[in-house]
Amino acid sequence: MLAIERRNDILARLYADGKVIVSELSKIYNVTEETIRRDLEKLEKEGLAKKTYGGAVRSDSLNTDLPYNVRKQANVPGKQKIASIIAELINDGDYIAVDASTTALYVIKKILTRRNITLITNSIEILLEVANKTNWNILSTGGALKEGGLSLVGYQAEKMISSFHVDTAICSCKGLDLERGITDSNEKDAQIKKAMLNAASRKIIAVDSSKFNKASFVKIADISEADMIVTDSEPDEQWIRRFQSENVEIRY
Repeated sequence: MLAIERRNDILARLYADGKVIVSELSKIYNVTEETIRRDLEKLEKEGLAKKTYGGAVRSDSLNTDLPYNVRKQANVPGKQKIASIIAELINDGDYIAVDASTTALYVIKKILTRRNITLITNSIEILLEVANKTNWNILSTGGALKEGGLSLVGYQAEKMISSFHVDTAICSCKGLDLERGITDSNEKDAQIKKAMLNAASRKIIAVDSSKFNKASFVKIADISEADMIVTDSEPDEQWIRRFQSENVEIRY
């Protein structure tokens, strides 16, 4: 196993379990404890972990852009619940745009039985997932490949999205804050999400409950710009009142 592969695997374990132990990792990967410590030091420098005595704990910074393989393993039950709710809203013949989030991938997996779907996405993994669909019209945004993200971003992708109109856009976010609105950690990702939301009649934000009352680096939209928020558990009463005042539907 290459060093970068080992670090990514350690990171996935870290975000799944919340912490890792140097001695345990040393046995799992059959390397010295000093090698594991160097791995953890590198992850800490990248803002992905916090070293502790004998191990490390995950960083909870919302401005950290995690590798796709790590995001894919985080809060899987919550994402599947959100995906199930959204899937019920998609009908045969719909035109949809979905971002490169792992939640969007779960949504696509749950609507594979739908017919005549027109799909626009910047997600490489979603494109692979639907590669053999014979009754779907599948459009890639094109653009530049984002390192570690399995997604396409940049001006070309934004321009492609803006030339279409879809029934529904499904986008995730890193933070949902009463004052700062809907936010994300990466500017290029945020621009793609903005373009998708602007191209849609119905704007759905998929966000798990851990992202409420948090703000990340880049603003995607105001809360009032969303038509629906889909999450994995009932929000606090202050959020219910806010959604009602903004005429934003909430499902969980």
